[in-house]
Amino acid sequence: MTSTQAPLIACIGGGNMASAILGGLLGQGLAAEQVTVVEPSEAARAALHQRYGLQSAPDALAVAPALAHADLVLWAVKPQVFRAAAEPVAPHVGAALHLSVAAGIPTDSIARWLGTGRIVRAMPNTPALIGQGISGLFARPEVSEADKALIERVMASTGQSLWVHSEAQLDAVTALSGSGPAYVFFFLEAMMQAGQEMGLSAAHCRQLALATFGGATELARRADESPAELRARVTSAGGTTHAAITHLQQQRVDAHFIAALKAAQARAGELAAEFGKD
Repeated sequence: MTSTQAPLIACIGGGNMASAILGGLLGQGLAAEQVTVVEPSEAARAALHQRYGLQSAPDALAVAPALAHADLVLWAVKPQVFRAAAEPVAPHVGAALHLSVAAGIPTDSIARWLGTGRIVRAMPNTPALIGQGISGLFARPEVSEADKALIERVMASTGQSLWVHSEAQLDAVTALSGSGPAYVFFFLEAMMQAGQEMGLSAAHCRQLALATFGGATELARRADESPAELRARVTSAGGTTHAAITHLQQQRVDAHFIAALKAAQARAGELAAEFGKD
């Protein structure tokens, strides 16, 4: 993304996800002068300046002219403060395209607070911090194909993305990939603990577990077979893998894991109702 092709971007919130997106865009050629950041935290503003050379302001009033010229407004605030953050910004950004990465805030609420329906909602995950994330995207009807193309360019700086057909599907995206890194870390913890209990050093357990997860994921990505087929290929009857998988199935770990994701999906819906209140 070169500076001549890039839009003027206003970012409301300067935390980790904003840093991931802006850092990726700057790495692709976006000029720092094309970015306006509103971030109340002095420490966060200092970090953005030190890392990327970005100038930021503590409130919207200080950068109102820049907000008025923004092509895209990125909302990267905590859900519980979204409405309060929107109030001083809304009068200046009615003509802009809006991209929200705030978890749990439905676009109907955002549209009411901002006075525009030209909104895309994204559900990224934390690997976006290293450009290896995946985001679910939902666009309201007011969003054009050109708008979608711009969003795809912006989110490409964080990794992969995909469009869902209904906003309710973002709750499933949240449960599967938004919260998903925590599940991976959970299983990594268990594998490393088991390795130490079986006599391996902590360093060896970490190396073995991380390489196993990374390698298996890449194999699944490249293979034509399904994960079930790949699992069967390494599960010889009466062997060590068979013993482990049989124990997991007897404990209904798969069923419990599916139930856990559905619990996350349900909670996502509850948070949307809670944070989206007028």
